Amino acid sequence: MAQKLTFKTGNFVVYPTHGVGKVTEIETREIAGHKLKLYVITFDRDRMILRVPVAKAESSGLRKLSSRKRMDFALEKLKGRARVKRTMWSRRAQEYEAKINSGSPISIAEVVRDLHRKAGQPDQSFSERQIYEGARDRLACELAAVDKTDLEIATKKLELLLEAA
Repeated sequence: MAQKLTFKTGNFVVYPTHGVGKVTEIETREIAGHKLKLYVITFDRDRMILRVPVAKAESSGLRKLSSRKRMDFALEKLKGRARVKRTMWSRRAQEYEAKINSGSPISIAEVVRDLHRKAGQPDQSFSERQIYEGARDRLACELAAVDKTDLEIATKKLELLLEAA
């Protein structure tokens, strides 16, 4: 039988479409006549609070932070060659957004790698830069939580890896 996901107050968690948040409390609320136990998760960067029913945590994609090993594997992806399909930008943009919203650090790292521009390469379009920065920030947030450091240091680490590739 699969192990049921349980989080405690103070745990960092990853919600696929919002990134890294912190469980600030576990509350019980009555909704439509039913008592529901909820994880209250705050996302400081977005100044947002999300309530996820404990019973739906796993099916919603809520997960623990990546392990050091998994994060290192994601960072290895940044060193690879960019794989840019020759399809319309709108189609690629949708695929990139889907990868970012999957919540997988490996998929997010692939987006960062594929959209990164080195000096001397043509500039990105506005939408390309938006997706790139969103993916980079999402990956940096999880890296910062795994490394127990701040977002600025984690972002620098990502950019150094990208420049060295």
